[in-house]
Amino acid sequence: MGRINELRLIARVAQMYHGEGKRQAEIAEHLRMSQATVSRMLKRAEQEDIVRTTVIPPPGTFTELEAAVRERFGVGEVIVVDCTEDREGAIMARIGEGAAHFLEATLQPDEIIGVSSWSQTVLRMVDNIHPSKTTRAKYVVQTLGGMGDPSVQTHATQLTTRLARLTGAEPRLLPVQGVAASPEAKAVMLADPFVRETMDLFGAITLAIIGIGAVEPSELLARSGNIFSRAELSALTDAGAVGDMSLRFFDLRGQPVRTPLDGRVIGMPLDELARVPRVMALAGGAAKTLAIMGALRTGAIDVLVTDRFTAARLAG
Repeated sequence: MGRINELRLIARVAQMYHGEGKRQAEIAEHLRMSQATVSRMLKRAEQEDIVRTTVIPPPGTFTELEAAVRERFGVGEVIVVDCTEDREGAIMARIGEGAAHFLEATLQPDEIIGVSSWSQTVLRMVDNIHPSKTTRAKYVVQTLGGMGDPSVQTHATQLTTRLARLTGAEPRLLPVQGVAASPEAKAVMLADPFVRETMDLFGAITLAIIGIGAVEPSELLARSGNIFSRAELSALTDAGAVGDMSLRFFDLRGQPVRTPLDGRVIGMPLDELARVPRVMALAGGAAKTLAIMGALRTGAIDVLVTDRFTAARLAG
């Protein structure tokens, strides 16, 4: 799958240059890569017969679907990965591969990366990243509390620390629960200087990598204990919530669904996420389609990585 991911990005660069009339400097700025890399990719596009007189999308890529989703939701970049079956496990694996390649190709020096800690799809991305030999990030910051049931807590901690190691960065963990028992308990946790030190970095994040969740929590999140009660989840649904990003809920129009539950979440709020210069969201699957639609309409997402089945549903 590595070659397909490489060819997909080369084809996108070629499409922007030859099909959309963008200059190499504009492409470099848009994709957060050097102009020299853009130039090399344009040459490779010719060598691979991707570019002749028009852009020829290589097999296994879906440029028309990507364009349809970009246009419908006004999102900057959409990466659609190939997948043989519309099944959650297979989809997460392919999205993880595609996201890993895109991150490796676009990582900037001294990047401050924020990462949501309980996303299985983000975990698959980390599994596929190769150690960076040149570009080094500065920090990898955990943007949602990572404490939870000991049997799965290692997932959250290792996701952050492994991503930091692979990108040459320093990890900054958030050593508290993602959902406090009460606003009062949250206030006590926020008084911890180590917690404050990490959360003070939220405003400096240059790249946020997040999952998109349906209101019904994922298996990993449910096992962690960082969830709301069944009655509270039902109340969120009744209030119009269709999904969440780091346990911050929104409706199908992309509007925040604010309830007293927000006062118990220890993590980055949606308005702060929207101010991050580049937000990359990883999500796919039938159960998450409405959640992804709502997330795209929040205006917070700059890059969506999804699968071809979900993209077809999003494109309508």
